[in-house]
Amino acid sequence: MEEKLAQRPSSCLKIVLFGPESTGKTTLSEDLSRYYGEPLVREYMREYLQEVWDSEKRICEPADLIPIAEGQMQAENKLAEKANKLLICDTNLLELKVYSEAYYEGYCDPRLLKHALNHKYHLYFLTYIDVPWTPDDLRDKPEDRERMFQRFLSTLETHQKPFVILKGDRETRLKIAVEKIDQLIKTKKK
Repeated sequence: MEEKLAQRPSSCLKIVLFGPESTGKTTLSEDLSRYYGEPLVREYMREYLQEVWDSEKRICEPADLIPIAEGQMQAENKLAEKANKLLICDTNLLELKVYSEAYYEGYCDPRLLKHALNHKYHLYFLTYIDVPWTPDDLRDKPEDRERMFQRFLSTLETHQKPFVILKGDRETRLKIAVEKIDQLIKTKKK
């Protein structure tokens, strides 16, 4: 099981969209994937939880987190092989860790925690809460956006992950993200 959570080595730059629900991560990740013509690792948690929601169960339990993490890493590892220079990740295991601790009174499965902290990404884009809340089946904390944003920020700071906070409208965020990614690409070539 541990190998299913492992991040395989890759020569591509890995960028993660990171932050609370309904802050524009998927939109920006799709825009970046299109802009660079590079693969996008979609959020497996959303797919998994939609199936749970559509079933009679309708609740995510701590036992669901490892299958979610395995699905996320399977997709990331597969798409990293196809990337030329860049892989855009709509989420990663560190985000799953934040949600686990927020929803399960500080609990995070030790296997998930280990891999979430050890996986390497070149840059995190932390999406701010200045975009309108968009409700759907899975989103449930519109009144808790500030506290959740602070959890995400604190996680990046505590674990010394490289990040940039993205604020503003879609075009502004894309422009800033492209500038930061282009700097990384240029630095990597040297």
